[in-house]
Amino acid sequence: MHLIESLRMVMAPPHPAGRPFIAASALLALLGLVLCPWHPALGGVLLGLGVVLLLFCLYFFRDPERFAPQRPGLVVAPADGRVVVVGPAVPPAELGLGEAPRVRVGIFLSVLNVHVNRVPVDAVVMRIAYRHGKYLNASLDKASEHNERNALALLLEDGRTMAVVQIAGLIARRILCGVREGEAVHAGARFGIIRFGSRTDLYLPPGVAALVQVGQTMVGGETVIAALDPVAGGRGAALAAAPGVPAASTSPVAEVLDASDLLA
Repeated sequence: MHLIESLRMVMAPPHPAGRPFIAASALLALLGLVLCPWHPALGGVLLGLGVVLLLFCLYFFRDPERFAPQRPGLVVAPADGRVVVVGPAVPPAELGLGEAPRVRVGIFLSVLNVHVNRVPVDAVVMRIAYRHGKYLNASLDKASEHNERNALALLLEDGRTMAVVQIAGLIARRILCGVREGEAVHAGARFGIIRFGSRTDLYLPPGVAALVQVGQTMVGGETVIAALDPVAGGRGAALAAAPGVPAASTSPVAEVLDASDLLA
């Protein structure tokens, strides 16, 4: 059963953003096949290169279905990948969310990860701001500040705000965002994609603690990152609100808690 599920993940239909790359790879392979009878060496090289690129593009742009937890008040991962930072940071200035630090969870996506971005929580897209920048290694903390990025400010139903930022990586050159300002979005839904290695940062509302830790593997649209209220958050939210415990937005180190309470 696990093998079947793994095959379904690998063979998931590609995201529309990958169609030009898939088509180009297929044409290269076809050209090599046509040339083989007349120029075996050149035709063989083009055919082999085209097949390799085609398989890579089909794998890279795979877009599997995801199922967000239905329990209200949960924040899910906006991307697949590995958590590289959990700690206080100021949201991108272009979003206008103020200068107060809040907990940031940074997720690094290698070329082997699914690169489709997911909405972390039910909300309304309040603002979208794109900024040109560098193409540093996305696993570096300074990539959040200096790299090309596309930032979204989300307005929650209770009036709190959250930010999710698509960040280009070392070889990424194209960030795609498929939502608009004023649009209502739902947790786990697709909202964009970053091509060929990248990073996605999530800025939680002030006072909300993270339930993940550095090194943890995320599944976009499914892994629980935080809880917005004590009912949904159980032990984690209670600790975040307890007397003497600093709010997550100002604590020098974000609270890292076990998410098992949420799914019990």
